[in-house]
Amino acid sequence: MPEPRSRRDRPAKPPLSRQWIIDTTIGIMRREGLGKATMRRVAKELDTGPASLYVYVRNTAELHAAVIDELLGAVTVQEQGDWQDRLLALVTDYRTILAAHPGLARSALVIRPSGPHLLALFDRAMGLFIEGGVDPAQAAWGVDLLLLTATASAAEHAEPEDGDVDADTDAPAKCDAMAEAVRAAEAPLLAEHVDAVLGGTPQGRWTWYFRAQIAGIAATPTSND
Repeated sequence: MPEPRSRRDRPAKPPLSRQWIIDTTIGIMRREGLGKATMRRVAKELDTGPASLYVYVRNTAELHAAVIDELLGAVTVQEQGDWQDRLLALVTDYRTILAAHPGLARSALVIRPSGPHLLALFDRAMGLFIEGGVDPAQAAWGVDLLLLTATASAAEHAEPEDGDVDADTDAPAKCDAMAEAVRAAEAPLLAEHVDAVLGGTPQGRWTWYFRAQIAGIAATPTSND
């Protein structure tokens, strides 16, 4: 019979940390999708119990918010060029990061993360508005609007995760179905202007959305009502 082995003979595990938990969650998300990155799943990956994680994060929502903020640390900042072009690049990079990870943008719509990387991005975007002569209050509200729009756009265009109800439906097929529905609709203006309704590329539409909002933000004072 083999001798029983004491658990003390095992190599000591490194101490848990918030950063290690976040990094592990990102690894699970990239392999299996954000929906699989639960507290229980992360704890299993770290060879510990879920209760140990609650010292560092209160729940799965806070954990996912921390993941979003960690990834936003990769947002690039342009130092040269027109302030509107730099703002467009900044917010587009934010949108691209969210859209690259299935489930992340949809989660961000609900969680509304507020970690240090997001706050730094917000501060940078607000500074670009002010550089362009926009009132600080309008700038702050405007950044909030732009990030909300970018998050919604990323959620719309992100690839579905396994298990989503539309996981078997690819984006071109969904676009074709939308076009067919517009053409078949008993709506006189849609029928008359179908090319305008369906025209443009996704990037072209995104740029237009952005610049239309910029113009409105700069022209619309904030209100206390």
